[in-house]
Amino acid sequence: MTIAFLFILLFVLIFLGMPIAISLGLASISTILLFSNDSLGSIALKFFESQSNHYTLLAIPFFILSSAFLSTGGVARRLIDFAIAAVGHVRGGLAMASVLACMLFAAVSGSSPATVAAIGGIVIAGMVRAGYPMAFGAGVITTAGTLGILIPPSIVMLVYSAATEVSAAKMFEAGFIPGIMMGLLLMIAIYIVARVKKLPAQAFPGFGTLISTGWKALGGMMLIFIVLGSIYGGVASPTEAAAVAAVYAFFIAVYGYRDIGPLKGKPWIKEGENIGAAVVRNLLHFPQAMVMSVGNEEVRKVVLDAAKVSIMLLFIIGNAMLFAHVLTTERIPHHIAEAIVQWGLPAWGFLIIVNLLLLAAGNFMEPSAILLIMAPILFPIAVKLGIDPIHLGIIMVVNMEIGMLTPPVGLNLFVTSGITGKSMGWVIKAALPWTLLLIFFLMLITYIPQISLALPEYLDQLRGFAPGS
Repeated sequence: MTIAFLFILLFVLIFLGMPIAISLGLASISTILLFSNDSLGSIALKFFESQSNHYTLLAIPFFILSSAFLSTGGVARRLIDFAIAAVGHVRGGLAMASVLACMLFAAVSGSSPATVAAIGGIVIAGMVRAGYPMAFGAGVITTAGTLGILIPPSIVMLVYSAATEVSAAKMFEAGFIPGIMMGLLLMIAIYIVARVKKLPAQAFPGFGTLISTGWKALGGMMLIFIVLGSIYGGVASPTEAAAVAAVYAFFIAVYGYRDIGPLKGKPWIKEGENIGAAVVRNLLHFPQAMVMSVGNEEVRKVVLDAAKVSIMLLFIIGNAMLFAHVLTTERIPHHIAEAIVQWGLPAWGFLIIVNLLLLAAGNFMEPSAILLIMAPILFPIAVKLGIDPIHLGIIMVVNMEIGMLTPPVGLNLFVTSGITGKSMGWVIKAALPWTLLLIFFLMLITYIPQISLALPEYLDQLRGFAPGS
């Protein structure tokens, strides 16, 4: 009866239009008050502990802040220029360059909607001008944007780690190869379609342009090496790397690229000034510029927007942790796990159920909320069936990618609709062929575990640990 009351109340509140966070918290508190001996004081304490006792969650506001600085600045534009110079000369190369730009931006933002907004806002119009059908460009970008939660660093992976206490660093390691693989799969599909439809190719701009655009984009791409290099190398935890990423993103946007802040539009070298004098002048003005940026309206707006997103997400997480607390104290995951094990369901059959359940949930809920509700239930069952927790995490993340493309709550669909000015129905139709490709990719990830586990196991060996330790 407790289980039925908890889930019925939760879904009734959601379908009535109440925000996910409030629905989770209200359902949890009502269940505790009616069916548990816990006091209201213990509820408040658990809500506080959900934020303070999960060190991994501290990485979320830092990654959101770094993404906000890089999304506001011209990093996306520079990454696109480099991607076009690299692969734009291939037939369908502009669309392939868009996927490559999404992959690069995903590795510095950790957010799927942010990737679609930053890259799609520039390249969809560019593809139309180059002779690509708008539906083709919109479908590619909407799908490629989902790489924001698969290619590390990923906020969704951090949420899964907090919900299951699985290593966030291992999740980042496990997501790298699937992320690259999905990007290549999209590019191969684009090339095949481009050959069939005879889509245009641009002239190769030359190695000089390739090197020049690569150099300009290096400031943004360095964040990839700083974050992933420090985590994979065992130098820093994901939270420490996220803090460094936030500081670096602020520095590169305000002082490096000078796209926002007090130095906006001011060149590094003035006309007629030699390089030595320019270096000295910029170094001398650096402390003053950093102080001025604190009171700068643009910088303050970026920090405020990032704080709003962080508070919203952490509030959802806090209420979801309270929901998970109710599940645990009532031994709901344990009872479900025992029931499924008694059915004699094999691991592959259980994974079919997991995928169907998550795909259905992705139609109605935001990825972080789904993970925080479902992970505590599915995790113990997967462990009993011998499924690796890291492998389960990547399966769940790929399901969340597909959820970004399915109505009525597909976040990427809303972003693309806003960019193109087209209806939701039009965007859904444009993204449908690519969504089917993503479902094929999900099947590969589900039933070939080594795609996800090969890199973490190899890195464990390099560090001197036995695989699985």
